[in-house]
Amino acid sequence: MPDTIALACTWGRAPLPISTTPQVAYLLVEAHADAQNETVPLNFCLVLDRSGSMQGAKLAALKAATKRVIETLTPQDVVSIVLFDDTVQVLVPALLATDPAALIAQIDSIEEMGGTAMSGGLLAGQAELRKYAGSDRVSALLLLTDGQTWGDEVRCRELANELGAAGVKITALGLGAEWNEKLLDDIADVTGGSSDYIAEPAQITGFFQRAVRAAQGTVAQDARLLLRLVRDVAPRAVHRAMPTIANLGYQPIGENEVAVRLGTLEAGATASVVIDLLLPPRAAGSFRVAQAELHYTPLGAPEQIIKHDILLEFSSDPQAAVYDPRVMNLVEKVTAFKLQTRALSEAEAGNLSGATQKLRAAATRLLDLGELELAQKAQEEAERLEAGTALTAESQKELRYATRRLTQKLDEV
Repeated sequence: MPDTIALACTWGRAPLPISTTPQVAYLLVEAHADAQNETVPLNFCLVLDRSGSMQGAKLAALKAATKRVIETLTPQDVVSIVLFDDTVQVLVPALLATDPAALIAQIDSIEEMGGTAMSGGLLAGQAELRKYAGSDRVSALLLLTDGQTWGDEVRCRELANELGAAGVKITALGLGAEWNEKLLDDIADVTGGSSDYIAEPAQITGFFQRAVRAAQGTVAQDARLLLRLVRDVAPRAVHRAMPTIANLGYQPIGENEVAVRLGTLEAGATASVVIDLLLPPRAAGSFRVAQAELHYTPLGAPEQIIKHDILLEFSSDPQAAVYDPRVMNLVEKVTAFKLQTRALSEAEAGNLSGATQKLRAAATRLLDLGELELAQKAQEEAERLEAGTALTAESQKELRYATRRLTQKLDEV
């Protein structure tokens, strides 16, 4: 198992020209897991909103997507299905997925009703997952909602913390424009999972399938990157680049050590981070800048560690520097993500001028990246703000989550 994971470190520009002042350098750190033929056994729970707002096309698409999940599972997988409105129903208690036809028949019985109380669904899902929890299975919870949960957000976050501590990864999906993205983001983040925006009911199946494939492809869990920096090298920012873009921040451990949580590593996939470093002046030559350590826990095995010395050459020839196009493309995508994130934050705070400026800058970056539709959307929203019109909930979600997916392949969503 240790040989299935590889760690690679690539500079955005190398060699760096010598300088009498500190300079910025971008480092891409990638953890790649080899593809595998077999899937891992799952302990998979679907927690699904069946409130009254899910009627019609939404509920029909939800049923179709859930049936497809059942068809994707193997007889070694455990599945449970929990429905919530302002009450809770355990439609399928945790059991081995050995009779897909019977499970699909139960899905046909789902009907919409009531309001929305998400914590009840999460609590019931937690109880079902506990029945088969163990190191021999990957425990995952798929949550879908189309509305605001009322009065129980604190409880939802508490349950997410408990699930995360138990090793359960949550994929939190919001359908339409009326759900609380901050809540779903927090629920997913605390478990090392992911959150996303589903614009149309017809897209539910694709998102559900991505969640199942990600769980089935789990190679290792609790992956963490430890960066040991030499003296006077300072980290300025750390962003995940793949599978989706996110501001990871970093946890200082000591004066020259930082840790970044990567979460789950999937077979045939790459988890990567872009690290923005401030480097001190150096004479010409090759220098050790840091050591990267990847800590991860393969399924059913003890923790493994991969170490990688990170060297960088400094040159007296200013023309010697060569840019790595792949790294710099990721840096540009991360920059577009940062600009739209700041724009939305400033719009929420009432600073429309600052939000407009940053959205226009994001549109320019996106246009340079060839993301024409998203660039046009950012430009249109900047014009709306400039005219004094607030962003709609739908526009905010579209911008927020589309820029997160800039590094994803089209067939992954």
